[in-house]
Amino acid sequence: MKRWILHSAWKDYIFITIGGIMMALGIGVFLVDAKVVPGGVSGLAMAVHYLTNGAVPVGGLVWVLNIPLYIWGFKELGPRFGVRTFYGFTVSSLLIDIFRGEFPGLHYNGLNMSPSIVHIRQHDFLFLVLLGAFFLGIGLGIIFKFKGSTGGSDIVAAILQKRYGYKPGMAIMMIDFFVITLAGIIIQLKHLSGNIPAMALTLYAFFLLFVSSRLIDVVLDGFDYARSALIISDKNDEIAKVIMERLSRGATAIRARGLYKNIDREIIMTVVFRKEITLLTELIEEIDPSAFVIINSVHEVLGEGFRRRI
Repeated sequence: MKRWILHSAWKDYIFITIGGIMMALGIGVFLVDAKVVPGGVSGLAMAVHYLTNGAVPVGGLVWVLNIPLYIWGFKELGPRFGVRTFYGFTVSSLLIDIFRGEFPGLHYNGLNMSPSIVHIRQHDFLFLVLLGAFFLGIGLGIIFKFKGSTGGSDIVAAILQKRYGYKPGMAIMMIDFFVITLAGIIIQLKHLSGNIPAMALTLYAFFLLFVSSRLIDVVLDGFDYARSALIISDKNDEIAKVIMERLSRGATAIRARGLYKNIDREIIMTVVFRKEITLLTELIEEIDPSAFVIINSVHEVLGEGFRRRI
């Protein structure tokens, strides 16, 4: 059991690293020089980067801004924002500066100044933004899928939900709107927009936000955004309690008769988001490694706790 958990943790960290690499490519190579801001802490760091005429490296500032948020989140929400969150935003922050050639003590031309990227930035701006959205969205999706986090607005949204009941999606949207608008104002005041008006860059930023968020959903949800699970175990009560308390999901006990042993028993049925299925199977494994679990794709779920498919 311990070996299985250790293997799973290492696998998660490997994929969080891959997600951090892709996210850093999206921001550091494609978006910073394009002045198209993704929102959140990364967007705020980019806004300060523009305000200081590039004196402050984006990745380093992302890390610095995340530290107080991380401490605040740990204090308000407990160990939930633990090692994986710290690792997630540290890896992505370091790689942004490494890819841009701005890591302290190192002097070299970053990937953002390679001839191919410069050519795309000058002659095919929309494609550049789409590439940034692709790497950012896929990278974040991979990080979230393997139980990681990049901190930032995720922490603020979770705290606002706990204290004031704001839905996380709404809180993140408000934060992103504020950051993108602020960056647009800075770009306008500093005359940094070049041949593209600051308002157009702001609209590109909102387009980026939409595309990257949809890509995150694709990575997390796939084409079937929910999963149903049928669980047969001798520890049904413990499993049901964990489902309701740890996942905040409902569970239904269905009376059934096992034909092999000809005994009456209960089957637990629950429905969770696809991104929660890994945690569900891990929790079941901890309680009853011999439990029999059947998982099915669910195309539509109507009811409390699930959004309607669009």
